[in-house]
Amino acid sequence: MRKLLNSELERLSVEEFRTAEKLPAVIVLDNIRSQNNIGSVFRTADAFLMERIVLCGITSVPPHREIQKTALGATESVDWIYFEDARLAVMQLKKEGYTIYAIEQAEGSVMLQDFLWDSHDKIALVFGNEIGGVSEEVMSVADGCIEIPQFGTKHSINIAVSAGIVLWHMRQQNYSIR
Repeated sequence: MRKLLNSELERLSVEEFRTAEKLPAVIVLDNIRSQNNIGSVFRTADAFLMERIVLCGITSVPPHREIQKTALGATESVDWIYFEDARLAVMQLKKEGYTIYAIEQAEGSVMLQDFLWDSHDKIALVFGNEIGGVSEEVMSVADGCIEIPQFGTKHSINIAVSAGIVLWHMRQQNYSIR
């Protein structure tokens, strides 16, 4: 067995990425404090051909040295927009026809493995602050909540890891795109 060379991976150029068919899915980052987490989410959004990222509140925006460290150029390929208020961002996405799902532990949440999504439906996935999670203001207007099952002693998963898990699940259900 040998590792593939980068030249063998058939990766898209930034220009090809911009014109490629993407999942009709938006990532909303609600007050993420770690620039490393933000950069990691950009990189994961690029890997899974997500439509765009909405950065809200205290979430830093590119260009930022700490974001670039983990994004490794994904801030150049993935579209993003900034809103000071996450609730207003979510309300705007609703107007654009997106169904809003918080990624959170909450009453009435659907476990990730039970969540089914048709890629013909526009979806926005809200990931919350590393300490407080998705804000109550956003939770009050979300259409639903998706929970990642956990089995250990901790009650949370790092936001960048959570994004990877959820986006993989979304992509797995809609593997025919691209």
